[in-house]
Amino acid sequence: MRYINTRDYDHKQADKIGILITNLGTPDAPTPTALKRYLKQFLSDPRVVEVPRLLWWLILNGVILRIRPRRSAKAYATVFTEQGSPLLFHTQAQRDAIDARLKQDGLKDVVVDFAMRYGNPSFDSVLETMLARGVRKLLVVPLYPQYSASTSASSFDELARNFMRRRWLPDLRFVSHYPDYPPFISAAADKIRQHWQQHGRADKLILSYHGIPKRYLLNGDPYHCECYKTSRLIAEQLGLGKDEYLTTFQSRFGREEWLKPYTDDTLKALPAQGVKSVQIFCPGFSADCLETIEEIGEENKEYFLQAGGTGYEYISALNAEPQHIDALCQLIKDNLQGWHVMADEQRAMRANSLNSEKYGD
Repeated sequence: MRYINTRDYDHKQADKIGILITNLGTPDAPTPTALKRYLKQFLSDPRVVEVPRLLWWLILNGVILRIRPRRSAKAYATVFTEQGSPLLFHTQAQRDAIDARLKQDGLKDVVVDFAMRYGNPSFDSVLETMLARGVRKLLVVPLYPQYSASTSASSFDELARNFMRRRWLPDLRFVSHYPDYPPFISAAADKIRQHWQQHGRADKLILSYHGIPKRYLLNGDPYHCECYKTSRLIAEQLGLGKDEYLTTFQSRFGREEWLKPYTDDTLKALPAQGVKSVQIFCPGFSADCLETIEEIGEENKEYFLQAGGTGYEYISALNAEPQHIDALCQLIKDNLQGWHVMADEQRAMRANSLNSEKYGD
């Protein structure tokens, strides 16, 4: 069968608005087997690795997937908790908080859920559930404040792949980025300000973002510029001068040049420049994960202290903190304008009018 059909649909079912938040993904467990499955899906995405497919298939399957899963499993084992993967349970908490806040604000018929671009819960499974619940208008919000083809566009690709197989499509809206959205900037600045109130200020604030190959920037990807814009706006809210903060890029992979300055190299060099204490915040990560907890919180801390630094503090991601949820709910409501949930009286009238009609005869 070519298309996913909608069988046994009850035409008296109330139409609903769906809110789907998405993030990158996580392995199901910190084991080599789970990592191999996750990395294969992730690194097979042509949006993530823009290399000729045959060449990359040979490298991925002949080298990377033979070596990297075991090494990555050890890293993931350090961040998994009884709740599972941090990215998973933080995104679940964000989903629950957004759902509660929207219902509190009167949007009682809105269906809120989350999906991961790679791993579980998958786009396919979550979309199937949401559409079965009567979602006829769908707002998708990837939790990547800064746009990149390797994140936001890849999420759209996965959404489109699902829709290409469906007979009946919902109305669709897609938030591709929000790097300068004022409530988001305020939430990030307040998070840093609260940390200062509790722990004091370090010599330098570092705003670290996930890197991408420099080649993507040269090909027109706006990610680099949007990261710097987010940093500038956060710094302005904090009243920081240009010499009081830095924008850097972490998590590079492979041998080609990525966006600079690199976070690890910067931290290794700062003590020799007289910077003895730093605080790091990651404005591109909406939830804590391996790259923030282990890479920034532990690995890069070692680099800085071994180079002569004396004070290093990681400021956690916004996660499901109230001001972040406020910002995301406002972003959602801004993008829902013109979409209205059917009132009870309208739903009753529609049900009555359709009660005796037959469809598909």
